[in-house]
Amino acid sequence: MCGVSGLLLMLGALAAAIPALSLGLILIARLALGCAESCVGTGAIAWGMGQVGHQHTARIISWNGVATYGAIAAGAPLGVLIAHSFGFAAIGAVSLIMMVIAFPLARRKRATAVAVGERSSIRSVAARVVPHGIGLALGSLGFGCIATFITLLYITHGWTGAALTLSIFGVMFVGTRFVFGNMINRVGGYRVAMVSFAVEAIGLATLWLASDMRLAAVGAAVAGMGFSLVFPALGVEAVNRVPENSRGAAIGVFSGFLDVAMVAVGPLGGWIASGMGFSSVYGFAALAAVVAIALTLLLKTQAERRLSKAAG
Repeated sequence: MCGVSGLLLMLGALAAAIPALSLGLILIARLALGCAESCVGTGAIAWGMGQVGHQHTARIISWNGVATYGAIAAGAPLGVLIAHSFGFAAIGAVSLIMMVIAFPLARRKRATAVAVGERSSIRSVAARVVPHGIGLALGSLGFGCIATFITLLYITHGWTGAALTLSIFGVMFVGTRFVFGNMINRVGGYRVAMVSFAVEAIGLATLWLASDMRLAAVGAAVAGMGFSLVFPALGVEAVNRVPENSRGAAIGVFSGFLDVAMVAVGPLGGWIASGMGFSSVYGFAALAAVVAIALTLLLKTQAERRLSKAAG
């Protein structure tokens, strides 16, 4: 699906003389890429859990994110360089070539044994995971706003370096997972998630109030630090709420909320920006992160009560 996305993107660029066709191909390419990213991300995490055991879930999710957002950090400036040097169609061609290389690498991976035993219904899994997913969605709005609107924010203010700012976000995201990834197992996912949301909110508020591109870059860096551990911190707690043989489904439901947030960011952020400007988008994203802190605190309190009842 990633390869198909690259092919459609290349065709869309080549059809620039027919605007409706070109835009339609690009939109379909984005839809294919979104589906592909979701399946690859969930599949990689479930595969990793099957290989080394659910007790390493936090580390598995963290390393998966390092690969994903490290690629985002590298892809932003690389895409600009390719487009400037060879044209927009070359981005699609390079994407297609990379997937041709990636496919046999994935095929060579050792298969994971399927867990046996009775599985929980998807409704039962969702009931336990949805509250954590809502927290993930609230935190993901900030990342979505940066990925979607940072270029438009810079253009509106007459700044340069939007791609570099996205790379800074990715570098800080990856670096934070390297340095603080083990904190989840040490102090618990809920505590790490609350601190992460607070840091993300500070970064997004900085972007909202930024008066120059340097301050905007600082805001993106802080937001990247904050968002870095949100997925693994809440993901560990969500996975721990379901039986072992249903944890793949739990990861699928949980990660789906990140996709929901990405879908919502475009129209919601565009509506906000149309009336209040692109800077305001980040103010609302910061507010969403603050709401996520309250939700996580509630989930933590409920988990502690369950543990107390079980011990009693």
